[in-house]
Amino acid sequence: MGRRKKIVQECERLMDEPENIRNIAIAAHVDHGKTTLSDNLLAGAGMISDETAGEQLAMDTEEDEQERGITIDAANVSMTHEYDGTNHLINLIDTPGHVDFGGDVTRAMRAVDGALVVVDAVEGAMPQTETVLRQALREGVKPTLFINKVDRLISELQEGPEEMQNRLLSVIHDVNELIRGMTEEMDDIDDWTVSVEEGTVGFGSALYKWGVSMPSMQRTGMDFGEIMDLERNDQRQELHERTPLSDVVLDMVCEHFPNPVNAQPRRIPRIWRGDADSELADSMRLVDEDGEVVLMVTDIAMDPHAGEVASGRVFSGTLEKGQDLYVSGTAGTNRVQSVGVYMGGEREEVDQVPAGNIAAVTGLKDAIAGSTVSSTEMTPFETIEHISEPVITKSVEAQTMDDLPKLIETLRQVSKEDPTIQITINEDTGEHLISGQGELHLEVITQRIEKNQGIPVNTGEPIVVYREAIQRESDQVEGISPNRHNRFYISVEPLSDELVETVKKGEATMDMPEQERREALQEAGMDKDDSQDVEHIHGSNILLDQTKGIQHLNETMELFIEGLEDALDNGPLANEPVQGTLIRLHDARLHEDTIHRGPAQVIPATRNAVHKALIDGRIKMLEPMQDARIDVPNDHMGAASGEIQGRRGRVDDMYQEGDLMVVEGIAPVGEMIGFASDIRSATEGRASWNTENAGFEVMADSLQREKIMEIRERKGMKLELPPAIDYI
Repeated sequence: MGRRKKIVQECERLMDEPENIRNIAIAAHVDHGKTTLSDNLLAGAGMISDETAGEQLAMDTEEDEQERGITIDAANVSMTHEYDGTNHLINLIDTPGHVDFGGDVTRAMRAVDGALVVVDAVEGAMPQTETVLRQALREGVKPTLFINKVDRLISELQEGPEEMQNRLLSVIHDVNELIRGMTEEMDDIDDWTVSVEEGTVGFGSALYKWGVSMPSMQRTGMDFGEIMDLERNDQRQELHERTPLSDVVLDMVCEHFPNPVNAQPRRIPRIWRGDADSELADSMRLVDEDGEVVLMVTDIAMDPHAGEVASGRVFSGTLEKGQDLYVSGTAGTNRVQSVGVYMGGEREEVDQVPAGNIAAVTGLKDAIAGSTVSSTEMTPFETIEHISEPVITKSVEAQTMDDLPKLIETLRQVSKEDPTIQITINEDTGEHLISGQGELHLEVITQRIEKNQGIPVNTGEPIVVYREAIQRESDQVEGISPNRHNRFYISVEPLSDELVETVKKGEATMDMPEQERREALQEAGMDKDDSQDVEHIHGSNILLDQTKGIQHLNETMELFIEGLEDALDNGPLANEPVQGTLIRLHDARLHEDTIHRGPAQVIPATRNAVHKALIDGRIKMLEPMQDARIDVPNDHMGAASGEIQGRRGRVDDMYQEGDLMVVEGIAPVGEMIGFASDIRSATEGRASWNTENAGFEVMADSLQREKIMEIRERKGMKLELPPAIDYI
């Protein structure tokens, strides 16, 4: 019997013992060594050879991931590890570190109970470290810390024991500060800070396959002095043999991460808002393999032979081939064709997957990343809130008309697999527009369409996504229908940042029980009376119905909301989405005859009223911004800060870190296109940098008109602005 078959059988045997299961994700800033670490763990579990671990990058299963040397897709693997005389089943997800693929990290966190956060000993906690920690803690996932690349402190930076200890302690302190700040308002979480003494911090080198933690040092009798001697004398093989990284990390995983039986009672109330006293809620809290089947889909991938494969966490029941399951938001049921577990790039079919495990399922044709799949109709899980929104767009068109149907099908598939990608079809030009998190995100998607699907495509230049937002409260304005029989009276005002955050994070939605939504909005600063009038939430905009006893308004409200959404999706300046607005409907006059207040009357009246009010509220263009951090040798510091300032950016901070200068600043996304090649040439290739989305800011007044005209021209709109927009 092959080694792999044995591992699969052992995994199957352990699936029924939720106390011995650990569902974990490895998360970190880009290039801090997650995938190299995953290789070590696979080698430790006997799944790949010890010699090639660290270079094989077994979890980067796609060709373009190997070529670029970065993880693009989250990859799952199941393995076994013996700890304290008991065999444990570990379901691991290796997640991407690049900010453009942050959506994969957020989705992976829904499937796991523990996150192993990897930090580079030399660079310390970086912006993306903060982001992945926030993604984990928001989902109620417990963190532990592994400080990687300690070998560089010893051999490259030649640090002594005291210097090294101070550096490592400062990394732990920074990570704990982040954890404290993020969990102080979370009632269901006790102290989740990490500590060397408790064994929730490990150190080592994923490249040279050695690692230590306080418990492992006590077990092996090794101390830091001995480790430094072996590392300096190039006796890394001996180091690896005496204190293998995989044992240290997997022991930490088994001891300190919660199993599903401990984790689910805490996590279910956080991610599911159904009836807490129902049988289904009990079944999920108890990880009951005999209960109704409940699967949360966190990832969709294409298999050339099996078609779509949905992977996700089984919270209750047992998944088996042939089951008919409901998919939230779709009619009818889907039949399960096969169930399996992942072994890196390969999927191994098994007879069944019980609650508490991560499963790969085929046959769920209606599922998308984020769907709730169950054997009974149920309240779906909370939607997975992605931290950043698309900021850049590219047009894609098939080179030959024959490929058009195939391209449309592929784009539909892409948006199923990655909900952070938005696809729209421009009706006028027939172009398909793909919006994503950054240049690299879109580049990878378009390359995969060409390579994997064999569709030659032409792509346009990257287009930046803008927003429109009001600057002040408006007066009450009137919108009149074309037949002049219906009138709406509305005003608009800017929402506070706290309220916008609350709505964006999904902490107040129209799907929630009304009382809960009111409380969430009041907590974010909304007036008590206003919170009772909330009629609709669209994007980061809120509609209040403050009318009193108007006849026929109930029947007309649906059309009013349709007109409102249209007006907000296509702002008055350049048809860009409007954000952060509170809309008050004060009064309405409606014709008593239904025929005179149909869609052709109500929708234009609403759109007209909303646009008038937005213009009165001094609406302006917002542009997406990016935080940039550049690490560069001293003599190139001027060139690096010049690159940010030359892009209408500002430098916020400059400081020394080790032998490098760090330049931190912020610049508009539109100006950052092509930044990668420019910063390389300006610093002779000696800078390392990363960017992080930083939301939207009002564009400088002097640039407003020019940018609006440019967008209107691109969209084929009239070039004259309405006369009321005289302030731009």
